Amino acid sequence: MILSVSHISKSFGDNSVLSDVTFLVNDREKVALIGRNGAGKSTLFRIITGELSADEGSATLAKDTRLGYLAQHQDLTGDLSVYEEVRSVKAHVWAMETRMRELEEAMKHAAGDELDSMYREYGSVSHAYEQANGYAAGSEVLGVLRGLGFDESDWDKQTSVLSGGQKTRVALAKLLLENPDILLLDEPTNHLDLNSVAWLETFLSNYKGAVLIVSHDRYFLNKIVTKVVEIDHTKSMVFEGNYDQFAEKKAMIREAEYKAYEKQQAEIRHQEEVIAKLRSFGREKQIKRAESRVKMLEKMDRLERPVSEERGMYLHLTPRMESGNDVLILSGLGKSYGSQNLFQGLDLLIKKGEKVALLGDNGTGKTTLLKIVRGLTEPDSGSVRFGAKVCVGYYDQEQQNFNENNTLFDEISDAYPGMSNTEIRNTLAAFCFTGDDVYQTISSLSGGERGRLSLAKLMLSEANFLLLDEPTNHLDIIGREILEDAIRAYKGTVFYVSHDRYFVNRTATRVLELTRSTILSYDGNYDDYLNFRDRKEAAAFGTTEQTASPKSSASVAEVTEAKLDWREQKEAQAQERKRLNRIASLEKTIESCEARIAEIDKLMASPEVCTNSFRLNELGDEREKVEETMLEAMTEWEELTG
Repeated sequence: MILSVSHISKSFGDNSVLSDVTFLVNDREKVALIGRNGAGKSTLFRIITGELSADEGSATLAKDTRLGYLAQHQDLTGDLSVYEEVRSVKAHVWAMETRMRELEEAMKHAAGDELDSMYREYGSVSHAYEQANGYAAGSEVLGVLRGLGFDESDWDKQTSVLSGGQKTRVALAKLLLENPDILLLDEPTNHLDLNSVAWLETFLSNYKGAVLIVSHDRYFLNKIVTKVVEIDHTKSMVFEGNYDQFAEKKAMIREAEYKAYEKQQAEIRHQEEVIAKLRSFGREKQIKRAESRVKMLEKMDRLERPVSEERGMYLHLTPRMESGNDVLILSGLGKSYGSQNLFQGLDLLIKKGEKVALLGDNGTGKTTLLKIVRGLTEPDSGSVRFGAKVCVGYYDQEQQNFNENNTLFDEISDAYPGMSNTEIRNTLAAFCFTGDDVYQTISSLSGGERGRLSLAKLMLSEANFLLLDEPTNHLDIIGREILEDAIRAYKGTVFYVSHDRYFVNRTATRVLELTRSTILSYDGNYDDYLNFRDRKEAAAFGTTEQTASPKSSASVAEVTEAKLDWREQKEAQAQERKRLNRIASLEKTIESCEARIAEIDKLMASPEVCTNSFRLNELGDEREKVEETMLEAMTEWEELTG
């Protein structure tokens, strides 16, 4: 065990953020910490690092453990360049190297005891230098800089003038080079392109220490983690496996909880009906049985209704009209900024109904291409043409299509003046803006809130061609899943840029890669895109792929199992119908018996019968038989309904 989080609780005023959170991180283990935005993940990180105190519980590191923490936001200041800032992590190594050079020079002119002393010091320093991997330190620095996407042209930039994303990458580079025993990483893939994320995946998978990661990048988590800790409604739950395995187990647990709750509720309703029925019989034996069932219900350990997964945001994209078959035609498109040539001679045709993802490294021109298509930027050459009846909707990652002085309500009202106040409020409520939230100004919104407002406007646009620039930025995992479901169900056409490989995998029908100033096209989703590259590599090395026969065998097994399941289901349904029919028949018998007993009692009390002993005996025998029949029916009814 390298980190123990034990029964941590934390509140801010009346708002409980964490309640009894408990989990372990073992040496070299890779663990994901997930939960909705605002669930308390960053708060928990701050408690672990000691920046914040817990109300209850503790976070304990193993003795002599070195912890490294990457927060989401960095504030690097000073005059150091990117290279100097990152290289400073190895200052102790460079100091040892300098001392070794000094000793080497001094030993040329020393003798006797002085030389012996220098030899001893040199041996000690060189040993420490080797232990610190000093001979490879320079290569490590260069490898991490390149791996995290810093071109050599960036190395001389002062850190004080870097963007927020670049500062975070510098901080991440320093942290990886420090090589702590446990890394706490808060959204480490933000601001990284796909190549850099892939490099980080490999680095962390091979990392000798433990890693605790907060990330919304599900593809990234699948590649790295072997344990998932979920914070849900302030409480923690631990799952072994990667993200997909967590999602599957969580769904099974949620389904089992609902089934157990619904089954118990059905049992309670059933017992209450049986109790009412037994009491209605009006007989002492049945009344006693009813009271016994009442006591049983009182002793029942009743399950609480499971807390539903509050997906919150509701997104349904509906085109107003159907477009023509050809939606977007790019011909000979070119764009440069000074000496930087982004792309040249691009030709592209997007057809109706396609969901097309545009991938590429940072700086290759993906966002520029989307802006050219949208008409916000002029190309240097070539043309952009839309097909017949194409209506475009645009999602901007920079979210500059707002009036910053508007309230949320006014922003929707201005864009869609035909909407009533109630319709505007309902739309905003569908994106988790309720009550006085609708009167916040745009300028006061967080990145996530601005993203939700952009999606609300996009939903109202009724466009049949959507252009999306990093639509999953600022969305938590549930928000991303909602958007994925909406795009998959969308009948129009989508062209988008995204670094979220999981999102691309679930939504894309074609992947475009913008590389070396041109576009390469791959049919399918992200995995298909990777598999195509893998097949090309396999062909280059002369390897062959497995045939599809195992899949065929699996398919036969699945069909056979499905047939068996169907047959069993039919038999179970037939048995249930038989049981219900028998219960109905018994209830009719009981009602008939009760009615006959009432008639007999009335006859026996009548003047003409009460003096006729022969008739009284006859009616008494009949009553006894009817009562026996009724009791038998009651007993069987109770067994069938029990």
